[in-house]
Amino acid sequence: MHSSDYIIIGSGMNSLVCAALLAKAGHSVTVLERNDHFGGCIKTEEISLPGFKHEVFSAVHPLVVSSPAYAELGDDLHRLGLEYCNNDSPTGVVLPNGDSLVLQRDRQKNIDAMNQLSPGDGDRYQAAMQDLEQKAELVFGLLGSSLWSFATVKLLLKYTWKLGLQGILNFAAHAMANTRSWLERDFKSPLSRAMLAPWVLHAGLGPESSFSGLMNQVMAFSIEQTGNPVAKGGNQGIVEAYKALIEENGGKLIAQQDISEIIVENNKATAVLSKDGTRFAANKGVIANVTPTALYGQLLPQASIPAEVKQQAKDYRYGRGMMMIHIAMDEPAQWQDSKMKDVVMLHVTPGLDAVSKAVTEADCGLLPDKATIVVCQPVALDQSRAPDGKWILWIQLQEIPQLIKGDVRAEIECPANGQWNEDIREAYADRVIEQLSENILNLKSATLERVVYSPKDLESANINLLHGDAYSGVCSLDQFLFWRPLKALKNHQTPVSNVYHIGASTHPGPGLGGGSGYLVAKSITG
Repeated sequence: MHSSDYIIIGSGMNSLVCAALLAKAGHSVTVLERNDHFGGCIKTEEISLPGFKHEVFSAVHPLVVSSPAYAELGDDLHRLGLEYCNNDSPTGVVLPNGDSLVLQRDRQKNIDAMNQLSPGDGDRYQAAMQDLEQKAELVFGLLGSSLWSFATVKLLLKYTWKLGLQGILNFAAHAMANTRSWLERDFKSPLSRAMLAPWVLHAGLGPESSFSGLMNQVMAFSIEQTGNPVAKGGNQGIVEAYKALIEENGGKLIAQQDISEIIVENNKATAVLSKDGTRFAANKGVIANVTPTALYGQLLPQASIPAEVKQQAKDYRYGRGMMMIHIAMDEPAQWQDSKMKDVVMLHVTPGLDAVSKAVTEADCGLLPDKATIVVCQPVALDQSRAPDGKWILWIQLQEIPQLIKGDVRAEIECPANGQWNEDIREAYADRVIEQLSENILNLKSATLERVVYSPKDLESANINLLHGDAYSGVCSLDQFLFWRPLKALKNHQTPVSNVYHIGASTHPGPGLGGGSGYLVAKSITG
């Protein structure tokens, strides 16, 4: 039997961060991974042709380099081989008619570009960013700390004193506003609106969602500050660096260990059991990087879970599915606007209304007419991702139904059971390629190979992507902040005293910043 102070289930970014911090603090740690590779939603693989290094799931690391974990562990990670590539054109947008706009890492250039499109747009963008900067301690404190804590009470009291009761209530009202209300109020140019609107999808929300306006501003601010960096040679590089750091400090990582049960005695976890019968003793605790569905429906003994927690875990909601399209190209993408070739991650969309429409269609179980297409071009930063002169497109679609009830265009025949299959997957991918070909002139002629993942494929590849939900649970306000993952629990606690819950399903939510793993490690080490 294996024995460690802490057993960590799953090897995603939150697990790696937590394991590294605990190991550096002198605790023995074992990370157990169900798959044959470590990293969760970070996976670099030659899935199309030899020499083309695709990011199977996540593509860029803005939340990594801006995270507290990176601030604390970055020097170690770089010492162990991590190297980032970045540029000054992190994101942009392209409309169907070829009109485009780039958001740069230079605030004044962004202000000038937006003002040129419509006088005053850039000035109002600057005002929104300045307001966020003035409240950065409050906003990022709430988004990145353990909310049920004295530190959060102290932070709220500080800003209530600073802003006054009316001021703090006004801040709350501002935070509740949606993306549409912000964009329609402050921007007259459809192109500026189209630039900003799709980023809210990366927070698991839509333009009409409460709280989406503030999250949209946070994402624009963060990308402007950090860019969209990628790890040289493939994002698997950060996983390898974390693995080396954990092992350097005595920790272990073991793959192909599918955990079936957390063993609980006297309301304390004593071990975990894998499906192959291997028992891993936990001397101090178990840290589970899983969904609430898995934790409370499969791993913990039902006798140890209060009825209220069982019901809330059963009611936990998952959001829209996601589709990935990976393309190996014989030459660089030829955009209508040549400057888009240098943009790391951009959106192709008709605009704000089109994003809202596609979100609504997917929420209703329909295959959207016009998708918001997310395109990442890693070779624009790192030539080692593809053979000389070749190119990679990483395409993400976030307005995808979990279960298919129909097709807006009534072109794709949908199965009676609503389940994704290969025919529907490839047919919808064809639609997206047709749409994208309007902007990338050589997309079809230069494509060497295409690999597509449906929501069902993604769930099969990573069990935390339940129903293909990339965010491991809807990020609407009732399932966010104090209420993520469940209203009956606080922070990352569970009903079992030494079992901790981390991952995208927990506060501070999805992303590669490792926030929940960081918070749990800090709560343990003090």
